[in-house]
Amino acid sequence: MSDSFSKARGDVGSGQETRITDTLLRRVAIVISSVFAIAIALLLGYILLGKVDYSLIPTIFPQFVDAYVLVLTIVGVSSVLSVSSGIFVGLARVSKTTLTNGIAAGYVQFFRGTPLLFQIFVIYFGIPTLWPGTFPIQDWGTPTAILALTLNHAAYVGEAIRGGIGAVPDGQMEAARSLGMGYVQAMREVVIPQAWRNALAAIGNDQIILVKDTSLLTVIAIPELIQQFRNVNSATFDPWTPLLLVAIAYLSITIPVGRLVEYLENRSEWGSERVWLLRCSNLTT
Repeated sequence: MSDSFSKARGDVGSGQETRITDTLLRRVAIVISSVFAIAIALLLGYILLGKVDYSLIPTIFPQFVDAYVLVLTIVGVSSVLSVSSGIFVGLARVSKTTLTNGIAAGYVQFFRGTPLLFQIFVIYFGIPTLWPGTFPIQDWGTPTAILALTLNHAAYVGEAIRGGIGAVPDGQMEAARSLGMGYVQAMREVVIPQAWRNALAAIGNDQIILVKDTSLLTVIAIPELIQQFRNVNSATFDPWTPLLLVAIAYLSITIPVGRLVEYLENRSEWGSERVWLLRCSNLTT
């Protein structure tokens, strides 16, 4: 009995030590995060109050507006094309046909395994040299931007879709087939909607990265936000004023995209596979 009592007291003591340790860790985390937040706030205050030339903003603002509109256009077109293409890449990655699966795997390996900057150079400098005679597109910069971003991010979206399909329980396909659906119909009506739900967070994150990847387009003289920063900085030797506008421009795109993804995730009914089975039943009746 005494041994049992001692053991019980030992368990209580270890539990108290654990609670003390957890409390200590929480306090340390609060202190570290508070110090970090205060340091960042002080740095931002110093930059905004002492380094930014607000009298320069009205002069440079119009060119940043033009760059912002161009970035929005490139992002909008590239996002639609990359997600649409990525769905087909993901379906090809789970195809049981060896040729289809192999081509999709090679595509993904190449565009994920080489830098986006390299791909931009290949398209911008390489493709025109392959054309017999004079290349017909004079302003090749914007098409290059859209093509490079689409091809690169379609590979990542395709892998997200492949992972989303793999996360759908096998019983979903079996249940759909048992209700009389063919393979294509079962994929379209049951598997792909659930795979999209599973892959939504990864796809949303990739689209945010796509927005930031537009900064690489400055190397081919696309007049986007970073190019405007370089122009202003070289003319005024004032980095912080144009950097402020660049930061505001990117955040005004990436934050709404993140919120949209969160909204879609909240509406996607996580874990409700019964909804899809009920839908299957309604489709076959």
